[in-house]
Amino acid sequence: MAALADTTDLEARLGRPLMTAEAARAAALLDDASAEIRTFTGLSFSRVDDAEVVLRAQLGEIRLPQRPVIGVKSVTAIGAGGAPDVAVVGWQWDGLDIIRVASCSPSINLPEAWYDEDVDAYPGTYRVVYSYGDAEAPAIIVTVACRMVLRTLTAPTMAGGVVGETIGPYTYRTDGSGAGTAVTMTDEDRKMLVLGGFRQTVRTSIARYR
Repeated sequence: MAALADTTDLEARLGRPLMTAEAARAAALLDDASAEIRTFTGLSFSRVDDAEVVLRAQLGEIRLPQRPVIGVKSVTAIGAGGAPDVAVVGWQWDGLDIIRVASCSPSINLPEAWYDEDVDAYPGTYRVVYSYGDAEAPAIIVTVACRMVLRTLTAPTMAGGVVGETIGPYTYRTDGSGAGTAVTMTDEDRKMLVLGGFRQTVRTSIARYR
């Protein structure tokens, strides 16, 4: 998956081209920062067409895990214990991230599969095919990724955990958040992501991507 920012974004914030040593590390650090952001937010920030995901409905609603949702192609009820999967009709997408399914008439040509005596055959899991994501990462995501990388890339030392050092008459001190070889996400970074609306809340839906 592509990084959420690139070296041009870093140089724009530095106000100068990357030096040779910085450029050698930049791509890997951008990948690391992007992975941390995706893990924290639960969002990919990449365009994906016709993704297939398996989700459990809650009270007749399926909440799609990725956004922005571009469109929903199909909804299929998954059979258990040998029951066939059946296409759902009458589902409604709210235009945001929720699909509502009518459990009383979910299938085409196989209504007998939903009789009351065999409710366990269809436990309420659905295979959804939908498209989602951004053509390019939102500005705030690019900002946070660059902040994370630049703290590490421009740190005066690569010794992790060092926040200050004295060499003769020269003394410097850093906040420690970006010192060392690894990018880190600070509380301020997390706050920016939450305030930007990019933090996924805890949900009970079960997802399996294919």
